[in-house]
Amino acid sequence: MVSPHGRSRVDVFVRDGKVAALLDDTSAESADVVVDAGGAFVLPGMVDTHVHLMEPGDATREDFPTGTLAASRQGVTTIIEHTHGWPLTDSTRVTEKRNHLRGRSYVDFGLAAHVFPEHANEIRGLWESGVAFFKIFTCATHGVPAVTAEVMLDVFQELADIDAACLVHCEDDLMTAHNERRLKSEGRIDPGVIPEWRSREAELVAVGSAALLARVTGVRATVAHVSNADVLDLVTRERSYGSPLVAETCPQYLYLEESGIHQHGPFRKFTPPARIRSQEDEDRMWAAFNDGTINHLSTDHAPSTPAQKHDGTIWECHFGLPGLDTTVPLMLDAALTGRTSLERLVDAYAQQPAENYRLSGKGRLEVGYDADIVIVDPDERWQIRNEDIVSRAGWTPYGGREVRGKVKSVLLRGKLLDHGADPNGRFIPGPGMIAERA
Repeated sequence: MVSPHGRSRVDVFVRDGKVAALLDDTSAESADVVVDAGGAFVLPGMVDTHVHLMEPGDATREDFPTGTLAASRQGVTTIIEHTHGWPLTDSTRVTEKRNHLRGRSYVDFGLAAHVFPEHANEIRGLWESGVAFFKIFTCATHGVPAVTAEVMLDVFQELADIDAACLVHCEDDLMTAHNERRLKSEGRIDPGVIPEWRSREAELVAVGSAALLARVTGVRATVAHVSNADVLDLVTRERSYGSPLVAETCPQYLYLEESGIHQHGPFRKFTPPARIRSQEDEDRMWAAFNDGTINHLSTDHAPSTPAQKHDGTIWECHFGLPGLDTTVPLMLDAALTGRTSLERLVDAYAQQPAENYRLSGKGRLEVGYDADIVIVDPDERWQIRNEDIVSRAGWTPYGGREVRGKVKSVLLRGKLLDHGADPNGRFIPGPGMIAERA
């Protein structure tokens, strides 16, 4: 069994969906059902706190049954989901979405709300309705309006007052809008507009502002999908001043090169874009992941089909990548080939995100926690292929990559997942939910 602190040869006992005991001498114990994990690694179920599954609303890009099936097959047993196409901006929409999602998720899930400036007075009601955190955009993106600095100060203060967490997408609105106007005036429609439009400087400026306001207010803020190590320098500086600010990143910022946009076009259109320009860039990001400067990992799973990626010019086609099918395989391979460790994978993709968003019972294999368990064969070598992708996307930027380590079985709350059965995922109420406190 792997924890962030090491490995131990134990038997994991489960009762009523919870870890009941961890024993290294089981001669006096018995169980109704035995799962033989001999020769395997046993990990806690992964916790992905940045997922877009597009429903209610237009689910042609992804729906809950398909997206959560992809997650469950690759060891992700808990997600926090938010869709830009049907944002949660008041408590009535939380109730409507929860009702819609009954019986549609293969994994346990929390829901995040969006902060729209015109709906900022709904924050307390949303928190009490059970959302896990608040998503804030510093630039107008995906149909979501920008929360600029003067509004963000008030929003951060209110979130701090109710001890609610937020996830901040950091790209400066003025800079991205200026870049877009300039590039379009030049008639540019080549893929190279993406890193120029969504520039490093725009990300750094937005992170600097958000980080300062987070320190001033004390809000529990996470910088979303950090793309490069210069951003992490800003986060580290603010933390040294006492800020609770933390950083999240995704595999695309550990693996994909900025130059790939020229070859792959819309299939590398996501934001912030890939930033790796050199081996030094890549090494700095992995070092930050390994030493904990990057607090936790997510996918930012935001798939589109190939047809949708080709719909319009580079300006009009959808942003986003699929990630739930591939993140655990990629990170297992990194751990088993020496780029990182299984201990750090468990820390960054299970324990830290669960703790950061206070997801009760998730992220650890310890007595009293949910028995969300992933059994991994460390020796199997296989190839990631587009035709094996479960997500509606049907493709992955990592297609053709050879990896080591494979998820063999997944348990959700102590039950082996049977992917032919009906979905059995549960809603996880956020820590502010009034009904759960009663």
